[in-house]
Amino acid sequence: MQQQTQSSNQTQVTPNLNHGGHELFDLHEVLSCTINVLDQFMIFRQFVQDSELLDILDRQYNFTLAQYNLTAECFTTGQKPSQETSTYMIKDVTQPIYGIKPSQPKKPNQSLADVKDAGISGHMIGLIKTHASLLTMTSVEVTNPVVRRVLASQVQNFIEMAYEIFLYQNKHAYYQVPQLEASDMQKMLNTFVPATGTPQLPANNKAATVH
Repeated sequence: MQQQTQSSNQTQVTPNLNHGGHELFDLHEVLSCTINVLDQFMIFRQFVQDSELLDILDRQYNFTLAQYNLTAECFTTGQKPSQETSTYMIKDVTQPIYGIKPSQPKKPNQSLADVKDAGISGHMIGLIKTHASLLTMTSVEVTNPVVRRVLASQVQNFIEMAYEIFLYQNKHAYYQVPQLEASDMQKMLNTFVPATGTPQLPANNKAATVH
């Protein structure tokens, strides 16, 4: 009887305490890394020269800030945030350009005067891709259903943000995309085929005896 009472008390957790221990550390890392993305974008802004890249930076900064506020709110309260999660939309979707064009060899900057849009956009995409991975890894470990949903909903958005920066880099030949020879590509594409028929799974007699 005492054990049943203890179990009942354990399940009746107030919303703001509806978190596992591992989850608390993960959310601290997510929110700290989100702040880092925002701070880095603020630093990058003073070096951006291209108006198109500046527009991407500002829109992604504002979206990331809104996601930070949502995450911080639901993490603290354990409840649905006061604002709905939103969807990030790429402003100008273009087709990727394939192939490698000659370009100058890369090397580390010798001074801040060497900072260019190619490098800034490279830093931006690195931060966004890393954050998308962190959100994915964290969301599968979260026990609070609201926080899990808020984190999971952000993953696709940060993927879109990374792709938007990729398209910008690709258009300016900062991020070039090589391809295989047509014959090699065709061989790779034909390596896998769909499974057909019904798989004959082996019988499992162990689960039937477990009570």
